[in-house]
Amino acid sequence: MIQEQLKKIKAKKMMLWFSMISMTMTFGGLTSAYVVSSSRQDWLEGFNLPGSFLISTICILLSSFTFYLSKKGMLKGSLSLQIFFLWLTIILSILFIYFQINGFKEIVDQGYYFTGAESSITTSFLYILVMLHVFHFLAGMIVLIVVTINSYRRLYNSENKLGFELALIFWHFLDLLWLYLYIFLTAYN
Repeated sequence: MIQEQLKKIKAKKMMLWFSMISMTMTFGGLTSAYVVSSSRQDWLEGFNLPGSFLISTICILLSSFTFYLSKKGMLKGSLSLQIFFLWLTIILSILFIYFQINGFKEIVDQGYYFTGAESSITTSFLYILVMLHVFHFLAGMIVLIVVTINSYRRLYNSENKLGFELALIFWHFLDLLWLYLYIFLTAYN
């Protein structure tokens, strides 16, 4: 019976790792295409990301820390700390999305569009990279909400923590992925 449970745990962790490796390869390919496309004549020179993207980066990094603190609360058996830090993580994730949207508005306000006749290859790539990450981030938010609901139902503890740990690993991955994209987009322009 214990070996069956261990096999299930290993299988679930392996599926998560395969998913994250697949996402890493997708973003690696897209950022490689970004580099190759930057030699085009219609590439925008000196384009800088708006400050809202820096604020969103700070929010997402803080959310990783608060999610981690929630796990610490769960392992200590403190449901109140666990739920407090989960809610803080949700608030920070909403702020991340808010500042991402704000960043896109700032880009459009500068006269750069993502599609249509007024668009450029630079902004189209930016749009694809950021929106693909936001799509994955929204999936992470769904996972975060499920973990929060399950925490209220007292489903996680030091003995039963797999779902919480998988969610935390995925969340850290999303944060690292955004940090990579932010540094890449900031440094490469």
